[in-house]
Amino acid sequence: MVSTVTDKLTSRIPRLGDRGDRKDVVAVVKLHGVITPSPSPLSRGTINLAAVESALTRAFDHDRLKAVALLINSPGGAPTQSGLVAERIRQLAAKKKDVPVIAFCEDVAASGGYWLACAADEIFAHRTSLVGSIGVISGGFGFTGLLERFGIERRLHTAGANKSRLDPFSPEKPEDVEWLQKMHSQLHELFVEWVKERRGGKLSEGEDLFTGDVWLGTKARELGLIDGLGNLREVISERYPDAEITIAEPKKPLLARLGLGAPTAASALLDAVSQRAAWSRFGL
Repeated sequence: MVSTVTDKLTSRIPRLGDRGDRKDVVAVVKLHGVITPSPSPLSRGTINLAAVESALTRAFDHDRLKAVALLINSPGGAPTQSGLVAERIRQLAAKKKDVPVIAFCEDVAASGGYWLACAADEIFAHRTSLVGSIGVISGGFGFTGLLERFGIERRLHTAGANKSRLDPFSPEKPEDVEWLQKMHSQLHELFVEWVKERRGGKLSEGEDLFTGDVWLGTKARELGLIDGLGNLREVISERYPDAEITIAEPKKPLLARLGLGAPTAASALLDAVSQRAAWSRFGL
């Protein structure tokens, strides 16, 4: 009687090397939100290396991995974080040479969002997706008139002639704007180099793709910015019909799990406003 019960229990435990009932896996990583070094609890989500690295690592760690899918919905943001996340994707992919990385653009994969998409071996989008915006932008506010109206005196002390460049409470200087434009041009060149490196001969030569314009998915395919039209489920089910789709969730920091470390209401609101503006540029 004992041996019979034991046999029944052990028969339910998969044996090492017996994978007959274990499916292959397509791991999905969601890259949703504005790309920024600082998270915001009032936004639609944020993307930075600290926030997504654990999810990327989990995705590439599956032992039955057939592909990694990047589900991208981002209007862009910080260029450094865009580069860091994209480079991390390529580093992990290099260790799994036989595992393709496929990007799927949702509402928008623009600017830094498209930078992330280019980390994939293939890019798909919906025909209504907004894709591209290969350029650089920055914005801010000037408060000099506001200070004068309320009789507020600005006191600023620096050591170094250029330490106070683009101070929002001081009049804008032509030389500061020229410096900023040079920085934009250098970042733009790096962006263009990355797109050419990743997309290679797929890019159309008949139209300037690097003006900062954005295109719908159908046109983006014609221009070589993406490889095809389709969503994650239909493409993955066609290519890997027997694979299981799993979502690789990021590991929450300890303070977040404890409900601590939240930003102040004022800083969170400012972050939310700036991120709302990033989405609004694409009508979202």
